[in-house]
Amino acid sequence: MKINYYSDTDSLYIHLSDQPSIDSQEISEGVVLDYDEKGNLVGIDIDNASKKVQLNELILNQLPSNIMKVPA
Repeated sequence: MKINYYSDTDSLYIHLSDQPSIDSQEISEGVVLDYDEKGNLVGIDIDNASKKVQLNELILNQLPSNIMKVPA
């Protein structure tokens, strides 16, 4: 999984898979889900992210490898 923040557009993209997206669905204003050819969720695009997401801290819990807190 990869998380990219683009400050010039204030958008956050969460890559859940390396599969290409072939379909998208806006589930709420400025939040779009991307799906692969099998209908699996592969990404989440959030516009105006600084107003919707707490960008200053990322906490990862109960991952198979270890637990880590990553300051932004």
